[in-house]
Amino acid sequence: MSIDLQPLLANAEFGLHYWDYFAIGLFFVILSIIGYLAGRGEQANAEEYFLAGKKLPWYVVGGSFIASNISSDQFIGMVGAAMVYGICVSLYEWANVATFSILIWFFVPFLLGAKVFTTPEYLEKRFSPAVRTVFALVTIISNVIAFLAAVLYGGALALHELFGWELWPSIIGLGIVAGIWAIYGGLSSVAWTDLFTVAVMLVGGVIVTVLGVQSLAPDGGGLIEGFSVMLERNAATSGQWAEAVQSNTKDLAGTDSYNRLSVIQPVTHPMTPGWGMIGLLLSVSLWYNVLNQFMIQRVLGAKDMYHARMGIVFAGWLKVILPVIVIVPGLVLFAKHPDLLLLEPWGEVKPAADKGYVKLIQDLVPIGLRGLFLAALFGAIQSTVNSVLNSTSTIITFDVYRRLFRPQCSDSQLVKVGVVASVLVLVIAIIIGRFIGDMGGGLFEYVISLYVLFAPPFAAVFLLGILWRRVTAPAALATIVVGMAAGLGLKIFLKSDADYPLWLASFPNQASILYLISMTTCVIVTFLTRPPKPEQVTDQLCMNWKKLNIFGSLGDRWYKSVVFWWLAYSVVIVLLMLIFSGLFFPSVGGE
Repeated sequence: MSIDLQPLLANAEFGLHYWDYFAIGLFFVILSIIGYLAGRGEQANAEEYFLAGKKLPWYVVGGSFIASNISSDQFIGMVGAAMVYGICVSLYEWANVATFSILIWFFVPFLLGAKVFTTPEYLEKRFSPAVRTVFALVTIISNVIAFLAAVLYGGALALHELFGWELWPSIIGLGIVAGIWAIYGGLSSVAWTDLFTVAVMLVGGVIVTVLGVQSLAPDGGGLIEGFSVMLERNAATSGQWAEAVQSNTKDLAGTDSYNRLSVIQPVTHPMTPGWGMIGLLLSVSLWYNVLNQFMIQRVLGAKDMYHARMGIVFAGWLKVILPVIVIVPGLVLFAKHPDLLLLEPWGEVKPAADKGYVKLIQDLVPIGLRGLFLAALFGAIQSTVNSVLNSTSTIITFDVYRRLFRPQCSDSQLVKVGVVASVLVLVIAIIIGRFIGDMGGGLFEYVISLYVLFAPPFAAVFLLGILWRRVTAPAALATIVVGMAAGLGLKIFLKSDADYPLWLASFPNQASILYLISMTTCVIVTFLTRPPKPEQVTDQLCMNWKKLNIFGSLGDRWYKSVVFWWLAYSVVIVLLMLIFSGLFFPSVGGE
């Protein structure tokens, strides 16, 4: 069937008042002051510019970590995904408890103990220069294509949807404005402006959520009544909500029933397929949150191991909150407009949901606060652009320029190279960003397809390399080659006309397969090659299972304890997963 949603989607653009412009202007002024003050004198030497002088406190480490992780696709894209699929999308926030725990307990001690500027530098110490070079090149390419260009395009697309601005000028403008502080003040400017922007993002997102939930309450009721209505309608047990889900259960999960309020979904689910999510966590999520230079750089810039670990614990608590601003609005949108799921063709549902969210903001958010939301949206884009730019220039400077061309160059020369590299990377990303929309498919599909291609082999190499001293450099290289070749072969197979089971179309399942291939390759080649040299497996580089050398710098009092706050965070996540495990809300059957 085809339905008319023009009343909902017409003029789904922001209407701004001068108070909104005032809020946006105030955001830029405060951001500029923070960026300027934090970046003063940071070009004095390489450690100051690239690692903020290793003086970042835990709250800046954690806030910057999350700000770098959020972009416009989460403010708008994940809302649309939650509207379509329900609460299961929150797994992309909550399930990070696994990778964050691995980072806290197994990676932070050795990345800091190795005293490195970059993750590729760690790989040279643990394995070989060849492994370092390969990872550095892949990181640079992925940062420019899969992160920076995609974020600029996604941000410009959001501005186009909100205001009707042209894509090309928007990409250029976003690139220049968002990248300025990374070029000026290095990691210190990036991290401190990130802390400010994550606060603005949370405030702006929570306001939209609160107003959206309240709008569902009957007769002007309060937040609790509205939340109850939202859950009842998303359970989809009656009325037009049940009809919307029943008509699309095959598209939603590939099965005859669907539960919008459960994080546990069947293996055929397109976004969160059961066991496939475990493989995704150990491959793509591990690579993204733990190995990715643009995420880990603020951890390397922490004051010490305690501040690095507590920063990730703080980031974990922020991950608990994030579904409030990126998932709940999607549930509100479904509660208000279940007919969006009846759109034909099915591929139009997600874009319509994105536009519906813009219209929701237009209808609910009062004058002045719309400007705050727009500032939050820009903050999400700005923080990611800054972080990717800074980390990419760091890898180009240390893993390419100094290592391959000028091993004896001075600190001032390294900083100059970093500044020039930042400018060149930004220009290239702007150009690539302009053409991403012409490649076909959605932005999320574009980015994830790249992640799945190269993340599994590197995740396997890093994890095994830290936990198992026997892993060798030839095994690491073989894993990277075999893993990426298998990924490319899988992509070609899926693009062909060959028949394949429905579960294979889901990218978490694809990542799981490639991760198993990579792990198997690494283990087999390890046993076929000579053990590594003693200097490649010191206690500073990998796990000593006899000494359990991972329990230092955990805090001296309970309220400062990494263990206490990590355990509390983990327990909260487990409780949330149990509440939304399908035990309390029924599935809706198909037609």
